[in-house]
Amino acid sequence: MFDLSLFLRHNFARVWALASKKLTSLEIGYISSVMVTELLSPNVGPHQYPNQIRPSILPAIQKLSLAVDYITDTMVGTISKGLALLTHLELRDAPLIEPRVTFDLTNSGLQQINQHGRLKHLSLVRSQEFLSTYFKRVNDLGILLMADKCANMESICLGGFCRVTDTGFKTILHSCSSLYKLKVCHGSQLTDLVFHDIAATSLSLTHVSFRWCNLLTNHAIKSLVRNTHLKVLDLRGCKNLGDEALAAIGSLCELKMLQLDNSDISDVGIAYLQHGIISSLVSLSVRGCKKLTDKCISVLFDGSSKLELQELDLSNLPNLSDNGVLALAKSRVPISELRMRQCPLIGDTSIMALASMQADDDRGHGSNLRLLDLYNCGGITQLSFRWLKKPYFPRLRWLGVTGSVNRDIVDALARNRPFLHVACHGEELGTDPWNNIDSSYMHDYEELDELEQWLQEGEWESDDEEMEDAEDDADVVVE
Repeated sequence: MFDLSLFLRHNFARVWALASKKLTSLEIGYISSVMVTELLSPNVGPHQYPNQIRPSILPAIQKLSLAVDYITDTMVGTISKGLALLTHLELRDAPLIEPRVTFDLTNSGLQQINQHGRLKHLSLVRSQEFLSTYFKRVNDLGILLMADKCANMESICLGGFCRVTDTGFKTILHSCSSLYKLKVCHGSQLTDLVFHDIAATSLSLTHVSFRWCNLLTNHAIKSLVRNTHLKVLDLRGCKNLGDEALAAIGSLCELKMLQLDNSDISDVGIAYLQHGIISSLVSLSVRGCKKLTDKCISVLFDGSSKLELQELDLSNLPNLSDNGVLALAKSRVPISELRMRQCPLIGDTSIMALASMQADDDRGHGSNLRLLDLYNCGGITQLSFRWLKKPYFPRLRWLGVTGSVNRDIVDALARNRPFLHVACHGEELGTDPWNNIDSSYMHDYEELDELEQWLQEGEWESDDEEMEDAEDDADVVVE
């Protein structure tokens, strides 16, 4: 690992000239588009004679994943021409200012993709991290030109293509017969009509994501579930989806991941999952679904079937209270990641219940939880921190709390459990599944090693004394 900004542009190419010719996969967290272009360009290099052509750099690359300042026509064309064996291409940018035409992706750039015909997986995403901006110079024509060369594509991810309409998206569905993974983010003109005749295609989609596609309604989901082998369905930010969509989704018996953040579902709709897909789900997110109450927990986890659920996101549910968490704890579901941030009615009782929770394997109190996010939960006081100490939650590795309310107790907890990562500034615990390029966060779910066992056994008493001292010194109640 090294900082690419330390290299002058002409020296950067020289460094990569030393890379192994057998290198097949390359991921760079950030690099400018100009550096990418100069790195892969076959043109005359600096300090070379006019008739001296620089040999191809990284000739064996099959998978390329880059986060850049701007995705441009020039960069896309250079990558497509220079990497003849490329099968996976992932490009993501996050502009600080609105791109000029020379530093942007247009229809012409899309036409240059997959010139060697080997590309199977394509991801082009414009992030809204710094600026609300989109690929404004790409429309349906660009998608049509790209689709002509992408008939064998298996996975396509498009983020920020605000001018592409149903015509462009339908072209992808009808042209790419081998497609099994489709992701669209901020598809502001994507409507139900895209899926009207999806049954006429030969597609067998298994991974589908339509994040922040606000024009989609229940009718789109009813058509989409004709792909009965769906395993991943991400509908975060689709605010017009309601209980009718859940009724359709309930028929997907192979579904493993379902994300419904900020949708219009209610407890009635959740009941459609109880007798269908809940036994197969591994991950469920209903963050921000403000109609949900404690009843949705009792409906889902009534003990009538053995569950495989490992990840559950109940964040930003204003009507979720300690009663719902008590029902969850009684269900003995082997959840390893539980997020309940921004829930004003969650308090100390929930933490006590989770600390006492036992899964069916009886491996200890709160044994399976490895990630617990309680950031800005309204009823948490310093009492909860006593239940976050050892020996409770023995496998916990990531904890989100509101640290500003009593920093001494939070710091003492971090020292008490040196292998626990405590986040107290509101940061999300975990990677964004949409951003496949960003792998800076890695789950460390190893079992206790000898060092940690020694720390726990040898320093247990002194650590507890430190926690108690911090609690005694705390004059402010954690709220």
